[in-house]
Amino acid sequence: MATLVEETGGGQEPERAKRTWWKDAVVYQIYPSSFNDSNGDGVGDIPGIIEKLDYLKTLGIDVLWLSPIYCSPMKDMGYDISDYRRVDPRYGTLENVETLVKEARKRSIRIVMDLVVNHSSDEHGWFKESRKSKSNPKRDYYIWRQPKFDAKGKRQPPNNWVSVFGGSTWTYDETTGEYYLHLFTPSQPDLNWESPALRKEVYSIMSFWLEKQIAGFRMDVINLISKTPDLPDAPVTDPKEEYQNGSMYFANGPRLHEFLQEMRREVLDKFDTITIGEMPFVTDPQEVLKCVKGRKELDMVFQFDVVEVDSAQGQSKFYPHKWKLTDLKAIVDKWQTFMINNDGWNAVYDENHDQPRSVFRYVDRSTVEKSFQAREMAAKMLATFLVLQSGTLFLYQGQEIGMGNVPREWGIEEYKDVESLNFWNKLLEERGGDVSNMKDVMEALQSKARDNARTPVQWDSGPQAGFTTGSPWMRVNDDYKEWNAAAQIGSPSSVHSYYTKLLSLRRDHKNIIVYGDFEMLSHSHEKVFAYKRYGYHGPDVGKAAVIVVMNFTGEADVKWDLKEGKFGKEGLLQKPEVIIGTYGDGKVIVKDGIVHLRPFEAVVFWGDFVDVSIGGGQGPNCVIA
Repeated sequence: MATLVEETGGGQEPERAKRTWWKDAVVYQIYPSSFNDSNGDGVGDIPGIIEKLDYLKTLGIDVLWLSPIYCSPMKDMGYDISDYRRVDPRYGTLENVETLVKEARKRSIRIVMDLVVNHSSDEHGWFKESRKSKSNPKRDYYIWRQPKFDAKGKRQPPNNWVSVFGGSTWTYDETTGEYYLHLFTPSQPDLNWESPALRKEVYSIMSFWLEKQIAGFRMDVINLISKTPDLPDAPVTDPKEEYQNGSMYFANGPRLHEFLQEMRREVLDKFDTITIGEMPFVTDPQEVLKCVKGRKELDMVFQFDVVEVDSAQGQSKFYPHKWKLTDLKAIVDKWQTFMINNDGWNAVYDENHDQPRSVFRYVDRSTVEKSFQAREMAAKMLATFLVLQSGTLFLYQGQEIGMGNVPREWGIEEYKDVESLNFWNKLLEERGGDVSNMKDVMEALQSKARDNARTPVQWDSGPQAGFTTGSPWMRVNDDYKEWNAAAQIGSPSSVHSYYTKLLSLRRDHKNIIVYGDFEMLSHSHEKVFAYKRYGYHGPDVGKAAVIVVMNFTGEADVKWDLKEGKFGKEGLLQKPEVIIGTYGDGKVIVKDGIVHLRPFEAVVFWGDFVDVSIGGGQGPNCVIA
């Protein structure tokens, strides 16, 4: 990798380019149950995270985002919280969290907690009180409604909304003769943000953790906290189903921005925080911009377009949907360009605890399954695709070593997630209990189930991949002897080493890679994904750019014309030089201005802009590395 001149800023930059630690940050999500088990009980824990802090620091991580560690019955793996101020004993203690914060800060790493306040557990004290009587002081902490009755006098839910995990969003409670709303499982009743007392409780919880010097929150489905007040029936878009998608009435509701602004005034502005909002059911950039522009509400938002590119609109994510590379390009171009042009800020990701592994998702799975080298190259290519985009960068545990989906050979008994099991059981019932007729359902789970991201991290080739000395809560992926961190650390050609180099490049040249402009190249090419990042290189140098060129296929000798990146609205890019590539063997081929790409090859060029008229030349004949 070539050594680039240190950037010092300079020139006139837009408001969005103002430097902050949370914009520069590389955030690493930890799913605690599956990260590292320190005591041999088979479940990852907080002391296990502390053991790996040096590993994370060396990788180049600035912020750790912890999926929920609060007390929970674990009906939805911790996203059903029964006590927001206590740590679940399976993960450790509050003192362990305080030690983690302190030890992380010694390494210049901040800790971010998951904030899950659209819903709680039905075992939370608030809900236990709420369901006792209609006059209980905590009754309006949740959303209760009277039943409807059909023409035959049969009791029906208050409306026809379908739960995210299937079935009605309403559960009848015999004690008071009313239904409570739950957009997710029945064990996750929705909190009623219309209640000032409930909001005050939430702000108190947030302050409790911020006072322990955590750095902020990732806010789970935060755009669902405001619902249309009369909770009307959803339009019937799937006549075959009893319950319908009501997201137009419960996502981005009428008081969302009021609630978020109040949250900032009451809590967030009193601390130096990072706030990341998860916003499902939103595809309109203007809706996201309302939350992030000017930092009146959130700093950034997880939108779902990239991770839904393989999902058909209006259908379950489990049903297969063929997509093209041009679809992915359009999504990336949409969000990169819109946020840059409108003073917003992106959260850049393609993996998390709810998504399958990217190396088995965004390229042909059958190709990478057949060959260690193909998977290694594809993982490095996807790293290039992700890391060099504009925005705060999010990685998920194991992504840095190319961890993959659960093996095709695993049966349904290995799947743990409520969403996966609900989908399986629903289809099994519809098919008369015939397990032999479930091949397509199993293939869907192998592709899209959340379980794919939740297998234990593969630390070494020893028993249970070094994750635990006991029996793991979820089976370790069978490929751990080939794919593990110990085998990759220090190996110059490994996925881990490549991520380390890329993160260093991003950190050292943030003017361009973090804060610079974005231009999509080759919009219609169905094999090559290429884009340009450019910005101020330094006051005495002017503008510079990187051109990112990636072969998303396993095909050899895929061609791309370098002049597409050399020219553009910024002028001429002089003598582009390769600064990093996935093969790392000194054999990147550029002939007569044409880049010849090997299977899953990514090449990153660097060059300075010269303010001259466009024209002339096809580029050098060269072999460069």
